[in-house]
Amino acid sequence: MNRLPPIRAVIVDLDGTMVDTLGDFQVALNGMLAELRLPAVERLSVELAVGKGSEHLVRTVLAQQLALPGAGLSSAKAPLRPTGEHLVGRALERYQYHYRQSNGLHAEVYPGVVEGLAMLKAKGLALACLTNKPLEFAQTLLKKKTLDGYFSQVFGGDSFERKKPDPLPLRKTCEALGADPAQTLMVGDSQNDALAARAAGCRIALVTYGYNHGEPIDQAPHDWMLNALSDLRNLADFS
Repeated sequence: MNRLPPIRAVIVDLDGTMVDTLGDFQVALNGMLAELRLPAVERLSVELAVGKGSEHLVRTVLAQQLALPGAGLSSAKAPLRPTGEHLVGRALERYQYHYRQSNGLHAEVYPGVVEGLAMLKAKGLALACLTNKPLEFAQTLLKKKTLDGYFSQVFGGDSFERKKPDPLPLRKTCEALGADPAQTLMVGDSQNDALAARAAGCRIALVTYGYNHGEPIDQAPHDWMLNALSDLRNLADFS
């Protein structure tokens, strides 16, 4: 790593990396499911489904809950249609409504996050938050948790044509920061972050906590593993 150029910019994921948001997701999803008269979803099931954007989350949870015994009726007479796009659209709309109400209320900033971000900012590094969460929700959450002041750029899953693990969001974020991908570090918690960063030519630090679809995070591509964002102070690759 000593032969590589120093890191001059850092891109940080949000859910599972800076903030534990499973509580927010679960409350919003269960509000949606209650309206559709479907069984509530458990925290572990939410954890396995998050990370690829709101539509993927809603589709996954809908399919799962509709498959449960006794599920499938939105009223005494009208069956739900699990393959119908009208159902997905309605569910997504109601999920977004409930998420606006719960955003940040059942979420906690992970230990070491503030210390790590403060250290990066003190070094004068260009910082961006890049998440698959819709931009509206990401900006609100960062503000509620007083993390917004650390970032010059914030991009969500609806900011670009494609989401992580596609490398496009990483490349576009590097452009916005005025940084070469080879001098940019991606900090995340899942293979979505790792695959996108590797394909974009960025270096990768993955946290040992967070959400990775139930798979061991150390099996994803990475240059460093972190127990907390504050562990970034131990990296010698910063300028």
